[in-house]
Amino acid sequence: MYICLCKAVTDSQIREAVAKGATRFGQVRKELNLASQCGKCGILAREVFDQSIERNIDNEQLFYAVS
Repeated sequence: MYICLCKAVTDSQIREAVAKGATRFGQVRKELNLASQCGKCGILAREVFDQSIERNIDNEQLFYAVS
């Protein structure tokens, strides 16, 4: 789904940026040039970013098996 129509940025691109290691919304904004024209996408883009960060944390292994 397109999040930013002005710059043709999709939710998949935001999720991919998080998967590649972006930990701050500012990093994603800079990389994808989000909310740099009209700014209407900022709120939805932030929501997608926050959900992606939460999923990323949930998927991390928080413990290690003892051998």
